[in-house]
This record gives sequence, C-alpha cells and structure tokens, in this order.
Amino acid sequence: MNLISQKIYLVRHGQTDFNLQGIVQGCGVDSSINERGKAQARAFYEVYRNVPFNRVYTSKLKRSRESVQGFVGDGIPVESHQALNEISWGTREGQRITPDEDAYYHSILKRWQQGETNIPIEGGQSPEGLALQQKPFIELLKSRPDDKTVLICMHGRAMRILLCQLLHYPLKSMDMFEHENLGLYLLNYTGSLFGVDLYNNTMHLDQSGLSIKVASTVLRG
Repeated sequence: MNLISQKIYLVRHGQTDFNLQGIVQGCGVDSSINERGKAQARAFYEVYRNVPFNRVYTSKLKRSRESVQGFVGDGIPVESHQALNEISWGTREGQRITPDEDAYYHSILKRWQQGETNIPIEGGQSPEGLALQQKPFIELLKSRPDDKTVLICMHGRAMRILLCQLLHYPLKSMDMFEHENLGLYLLNYTGSLFGVDLYNNTMHLDQSGLSIKVASTVLRG
C-alpha cells in the first residue's frame, strides 16, 4: 500500500496599511495589501511560480486572495473558505493599538498560554472557537489525496491555530509558531501525520529586502 504524499505551502498574507499603522484587523476588517505587500507577493510568486500546485486555498478576506493572485492568474483552481479567516478580535477590530489595549491583549495571550483557550477576546472569538471553525477545512484537505501540492494563504493567529491542529500541539502552544507577512511553512502529509519541512521561511523576502523582523505577537490579522 502506497503512502499518501502531499505538500502544503502555507503562507500569511502580505502587509497591509493596517499592519503598518498598528491597527487591529481580525476577520471584521477586509483590507487590501499595500505596495510592500504586493512586492512581497511578487517575490513569493517569482520563487515558487514553477511549483506544480493543484489548488490554491484562501480565506474570504481580500488580503489573502490578493497575496496569491499571481498563482490564481496562472489558472490554478482557487477556493475561498471562511474557515481560513482570521480570528475575530471583537471590539478591538479597526482600532489602533494603544498602551491600554496592548496590555489587555497581552493579558488575554497569557491566559491562552496558560491553557484557557476557551476564553475569547472581548466581543470576539476564542482559539477553541476558531479551531472548531477550521475542522471541516482540515477534513476537506485530507479528503483530496490527488491534490499532491497545495498553496494556502491565510492569517497570523488563524495560521497558528491551524498548525497546532495539524501537528497535534495543544492550542496553548500556538505562539511557538512565528509568522511574518508572506512567511512560508512547508508541510508534508503522509496520510496519517503532518510534518514541517520549512518553518516561517522568508528566503524569498530576504533576497528582495522585503522581510520585516518584528515580534509576531503584535501582528493581529
């Protein structure tokens, strides 16, 4: 019996003006990528354009699809799924990150890191709630063994939660998965287990001077 062998290229969307300005996005702010984000998307496309992707998956948010538009333009089948949307940051969405807001955010992060992943941010989602939202997509991904190579573009916190689920880590460990705009996780799936070949790889951005080394915990959406 042959093992299933699939490659999953998982990236975060390109930079938006909201990222640059320190404004919370989440799933409720449908922003576009900015000029730097477009350059990041082009740099990723130029390096990976010859990968034989069978399918592209994005969230329902513009910044996700715009970041992989080069591949979509090549005629690769694309699907948008709400399951890949960013977590809801509730009442904080669309708001600038003030010192008080930042202190509240980090207090919630600390509770999540202590295992209270059922706690939502005010007016928003909990990690456990988003994990449930992602489960049908995970089953869909596993149900398509003929898709040998796929590209997924989504969002920072949602990506962390998805990686925990795929790699069987508890959600409280999600902050171990760092991310940057257009940073790449390359996963392999054997039909029973997911593994990681590349971890937040930014080689394609480093070559173009487009990598931004920041603490990823402050990037919200």
